[in-house]
Amino acid sequence: MAIKLDDYLAKLPKKEQRAIKKRADELIAEEAALRQLREARERSQQEVARKLRIKQAAVSKLERRTDIYLSTLRSTIEAMGGELEIIARFPNMAVRINQFESLADGTA
Repeated sequence: MAIKLDDYLAKLPKKEQRAIKKRADELIAEEAALRQLREARERSQQEVARKLRIKQAAVSKLERRTDIYLSTLRSTIEAMGGELEIIARFPNMAVRINQFESLADGTA
């Protein structure tokens, strides 16, 4: 009979459980859709909506979009307790783009 992952993890020492959760969160954060990111941060659509001062349905719609303003993305990430950084990756280097940082304070 197969063992459920949750059951297996529950039997591990707490320190190991925390390490596994931390690494899982890191992997999720490396590449995730907004919905996945919100769920990984254990936030509900209602909570994010309250922080953005919009309706829950608007958060649902936002999570399904494939094209979004940077200011909207930044606000959504901040509503989840994060900070948005834009990084351009090239074969020989990675460059953090800071041109959009003024969007956070409304002085674009």
